[in-house]
Amino acid sequence: MTPAKVELGRRLFYDTRLSGNGTQACAGCHRQDLAFTDGRPRAVGSTGEVHPRSSLSLANVAYDVALTWADSGLRRLEEQALVPMFRERPVELGLAGREKELAARLEADARYVAMFRAAFPDEPGAIRLGNVIRALAAFERTLISGDSPYDRLVYQGRMDALSEAAWRGMRLFFSDRLGCSTCHGGINFSGPVAFAGMAASVEPAFQNTGLYHLGGPGDDPAEDTGLRSVTHRRRDTGRFRTPTLRNIALTAPYMHDGSIGTLESVIDHYAAGGRAGANNRYKSPLLHGFSITAAEKQDLIEFLGSLTDERFVTDARFSDPWIPARMP
Repeated sequence: MTPAKVELGRRLFYDTRLSGNGTQACAGCHRQDLAFTDGRPRAVGSTGEVHPRSSLSLANVAYDVALTWADSGLRRLEEQALVPMFRERPVELGLAGREKELAARLEADARYVAMFRAAFPDEPGAIRLGNVIRALAAFERTLISGDSPYDRLVYQGRMDALSEAAWRGMRLFFSDRLGCSTCHGGINFSGPVAFAGMAASVEPAFQNTGLYHLGGPGDDPAEDTGLRSVTHRRRDTGRFRTPTLRNIALTAPYMHDGSIGTLESVIDHYAAGGRAGANNRYKSPLLHGFSITAAEKQDLIEFLGSLTDERFVTDARFSDPWIPARMP
């Protein structure tokens, strides 16, 4: 991590030359104003192909134990960057077989020549794929969200940071009755996190949140079986990583497939114990359902809104460097 690598990674993150046809950047699926999601139910690649999953938020991605929705083995951002760049089913950035063309595009830009030299001063021929993904990862590790009203309460001791409704919603969120924090726990509201200096390694957690029946013939969503597609174990059918709830009010629609449009509907889904109830044989045992009044639901939504970090989604350090700065 150096300032030169971070700034290079920021420029690459927003550069459409990182797609095969030159139409899409990493930021095409990860918009800053939407907490680095894209507002779509499912991501759309550079060729127009629709991905079976939605774009995950990059808020605090440096602390994620595993990356993407359902791959327990993908642990480093440098490895993850290769997935959208070179995946062919579905096509995302569409760079498969075009590594030399990518290097040529970047070498033709004098600004990049200077920036790669500054970021990797000891490497002749610094413009190469390995350094592209190192720079991207360096930038992504700076995407820290930690100045929401909730953070100002918990980490700064500002007792007036939350409204009365958000206080009530927070008590509900952490209550045994609702059990939201059982999965959405920790500093990132996403379960396990990893950071430098940890005494032991941490394994990622994946849950089946009852979106599909998965209890009889034809009920298994063959196009995306979740973690099972990696492990090939039936018990992993429909299991996906718990996403962060930070900035959740900005990242609709929800779930791995974007199939729930509002926070109200998400709460209804969990209150009902999932769509299929006992018909989903793989459903997480944590998904037990609960009772909640209309007033309590609004309080819970108010608390979830307190996880929005306005500074994060407007911070110039994370913005598109290709857009000239506005004059005051």
